[in-house]
Amino acid sequence: MAFQSSAPLADRSWRLAPNLWDGLAFGLIFAGLILTLQASRDSLAPLSALSAQPLSLDPGRLPGYALSSTLRKLAAMVASLVFTFLFGALAAKSRRAAMLLVPLLDILQSVPVLGFLSFTVTAFMALFPGQVMGVELAAIFAIFTSQAWNMAFSFYQSLTTLPGDLDEAARSLRLSSWQRFWRLEVPFAMPALIWNMMMSMSGGWFFVTASEAISVGNRSYTLPGIGSYVALAIARSDVAAVGWAVLAMLAVILAYDQLLFRPLVAWAEKFRVEQSAGRPAPRSWLLDALRATRLFRRVTAPAGALLARLERQPLRPPPLPPALQRAWRSRAADRLWLALVGVGGAWALWSVATYAATEMTWRDLADAVGLGALTLLRVVVLIGLASLLWVPAGVWIGLRPRLAACIQPLAQFLAAFPANILFPLAVLGILRFRLNPDIWLSPLMVLGTQWYILFNVVAGAAAFPNDLREAAASFRIRGPGWWRKVILPGVFPYYVTGAITASGGAWNAAIVAEVASWGHHTVSAHGLGAYIAAATTAGDYPRIVLGIAVMSAYVLLFNRLFWRPLYGYAARRLRLD
Repeated sequence: MAFQSSAPLADRSWRLAPNLWDGLAFGLIFAGLILTLQASRDSLAPLSALSAQPLSLDPGRLPGYALSSTLRKLAAMVASLVFTFLFGALAAKSRRAAMLLVPLLDILQSVPVLGFLSFTVTAFMALFPGQVMGVELAAIFAIFTSQAWNMAFSFYQSLTTLPGDLDEAARSLRLSSWQRFWRLEVPFAMPALIWNMMMSMSGGWFFVTASEAISVGNRSYTLPGIGSYVALAIARSDVAAVGWAVLAMLAVILAYDQLLFRPLVAWAEKFRVEQSAGRPAPRSWLLDALRATRLFRRVTAPAGALLARLERQPLRPPPLPPALQRAWRSRAADRLWLALVGVGGAWALWSVATYAATEMTWRDLADAVGLGALTLLRVVVLIGLASLLWVPAGVWIGLRPRLAACIQPLAQFLAAFPANILFPLAVLGILRFRLNPDIWLSPLMVLGTQWYILFNVVAGAAAFPNDLREAAASFRIRGPGWWRKVILPGVFPYYVTGAITASGGAWNAAIVAEVASWGHHTVSAHGLGAYIAAATTAGDYPRIVLGIAVMSAYVLLFNRLFWRPLYGYAARRLRLD
């Protein structure tokens, strides 16, 4: 009897005994906490500390700078996830909310980072007067604006194209809105969302320079980081320092690819919608190591159980009285809401016009509109060329999981590669061969945004059901017919999402790409981005407001007249019902 009671105890002690993988897991967690505390301890320092410790181009300082930039990007990523879930749920589930939120997101994704910084630096510094934390929050917010919109569009697209049979199954099980969100909608959207998180994390490097080396009017704030390091290297024409920054960026990308995104991609594979034998699943050494731990899994089990319990809670909003429900669903309520949205938009437009009219004339408005038309032409041409290149490449990569695993870090590095590092080549080439800046600066606009198309198409091809591929093979659909009838309809919603965010990102990048400098040499293209950049440098707030308003109007009209009809077609016609 004593022997029988000791066996379970021995078995339990063996299960609790730590192994090598436990040491790795706890070591990574403790190392991350120590590095985070070390990098964030200067945030509460007085603002004078930024000038007391000037930025150095010493390569030995790059690891610390890289850690600071990475923590800012991770903080922005957490905020972007919260925003994504809130925006996606509201816009996809409420038609009235979508009438306001989707156009608002169209505008927000097109407003340049410097346009945000011009107004947000002062606001954040007022929250933490005399402290570095204010500038840090302004930088994190600027990075957030380069990450959140793409993720929000991806999540919104997933919710609006949810397969009908899954929707019917959730209704038949009588899941509450809370349970439906966490047990159906988030898992269904997770594969595509993770690829867009990768794109947002990598694409955010393009704007790190603007967020860490902030110049608004006669005020300059420089935070330690890779972005400010690159800005200083370009200002001093130091090619070697630029090379060291690229190597440091590559090391950081490889690190968060192995420690964050590759485990997430492998974990999210279980959420793929399949009705037949699936393809070889992607693997992650870190995820395999965490699954092989003993003590670590035991320690984290209560937290997982708590999250699962919260997920299963049948939370339901209190029911409205029947009369109020009928009034809320009536056409009169729709008209009232539309009128309120229209009045709010008219008031915002009137406020912008009143503010801009204090120092400008109709001629200034005509100039801004004309420059915006030139930037629009660049965006349309560049997005078209990028689509012709990256849609076939994305399908080819996404349908091959092993190839996608190999190309994933390379694609992240290319997406993260800041276009301003290529400014020296652009400036020297334009000056040397007397080229037209209006043409040869244009490719810089799409260098950082074309990857939105690639990453979304890869996500769409990776999520394409294997049973549909097998059906196409059994019916011998090949060649152009396979592209036209099978794969392009399957990835079309993902492509539209990527193209919308790519075009918005190209507008955003115009403020950086239409003005290139190297040392004492500067070349500019005619466009709205160069107009806003010049106004920001001069601290001319009326022209900053005018430029941002004109850019937002162009983006909103183009999205309403072109992209949104395509988006609606994808949601109505191409659902996998």
